[in-house]
Amino acid sequence: PQRTPSTFDIHLYPAHDLLRLLASLLVQIAAANDALPSAHTPEPSFPSPDALASRAVWHTLTSASRAALGTPSSPLSFHARNVPTIPLEAYLLRILKYCPTTNEVFLSLLVYFDRMARLANEATGRTFVIDSYNIHRLVIAGVTVASKFFSDVFYTNSRYAKVGGLPQSELNQLELQFLLLNDFRLMISEDEMQRY
Repeated sequence: PQRTPSTFDIHLYPAHDLLRLLASLLVQIAAANDALPSAHTPEPSFPSPDALASRAVWHTLTSASRAALGTPSSPLSFHARNVPTIPLEAYLLRILKYCPTTNEVFLSLLVYFDRMARLANEATGRTFVIDSYNIHRLVIAGVTVASKFFSDVFYTNSRYAKVGGLPQSELNQLELQFLLLNDFRLMISEDEMQRY
């Protein structure tokens, strides 16, 4: 008899186990990227709006988004001055404790991070590197965005900022940058979520 691929319901998977797996994977990615020669420099700003307009990938963005991405004075702000002292697993568990949400919000981070890397590469020819200096900020921005998209009930940015250890104004900027880097496409199909 032919076997069907096993699937599991992400909603029923124990949240703490999911966060342990997610943290382990992201820490491995960050550690590998930390070893790259330029891993500890902030992400570069994007090309001018004219350069962006000539690339097909940007035709779905509004003109305001193109202008924001092309402004040299608006570099991506995920890069922290220092590596946060809280381990990533503890950070994820802190978010779950003080801003409870569904498993799909946390799993969606992997999808969004992949999309960000692809879009940045297509638009600039450069890789968006996830490392120890930006992973915590990427996570809190991603949870903020995904919670608002996937959940009927979510918290205020001031609460996410407090839980994430950032000023609210900084989280607001990170949220916008996160949306821009995902081309404002937040929908994840059930099949895509299952693959991750």
